[in-house]
Amino acid sequence: MSEETKEPLFSPKNKKLISEPININNPVTIQVLGICSALAVTVQIDNALIMSIAVMAVLVIGNVLVSLMRNAIPSKIRIIVQLVVVAALVIIVSEILKAFVYDVSKQLSVFVGLIITNCIIMGRLEAFAMGNKPWASVLDGLGNGFGYGLVLVIVAFFKEVFGSGTITIPGFEKFHVIPQAFYDMGYENNGLMLLPPSSLIIVAVYIWVQKLKNPELIDEQGS
Repeated sequence: MSEETKEPLFSPKNKKLISEPININNPVTIQVLGICSALAVTVQIDNALIMSIAVMAVLVIGNVLVSLMRNAIPSKIRIIVQLVVVAALVIIVSEILKAFVYDVSKQLSVFVGLIITNCIIMGRLEAFAMGNKPWASVLDGLGNGFGYGLVLVIVAFFKEVFGSGTITIPGFEKFHVIPQAFYDMGYENNGLMLLPPSSLIIVAVYIWVQKLKNPELIDEQGS
């Protein structure tokens, strides 16, 4: 048996496949991929959660399928094969959303379709799954999916709380988190938080905090 075969399922190398995309190699804040949905679908937390789960599912399963087929895919048509795999998975995910969370699926309809061209997914299929075994590809998909989802949920949290005064969780009614007493004293929801520009501000603050916690990122990027 080769060394790679004997490697523990959760070796330090494999753990990094999950941990790094969540923090120091986040696909949205560091690689600047998939940022369009981070700006557009994050008005409510339920939308962000559903979108995150959808992207993660497509990414993990797509990674595994491409990894399994990597030695059989001719180099000249590998991008076409990857697109076909992703398109098929997106159709399945879209139908599942329509069956179980129809209201959310209507709000996300355009963005779910655009998962097919999501740079994170195509990038991981091409850069990782095409050169690695299925288990590593699963971990890579989970890590990048979690990293993407973390940014979406954080952005959605601040946008919904300060823009609507609520938190919306799939399967539950909206929770009002701003006390009525605040409104009685003159507090008003910030309408700007419901617009895409506020997402840029929140993501920028996220990146700032991320770099404060990880000074090596500043040295690497020279900023």
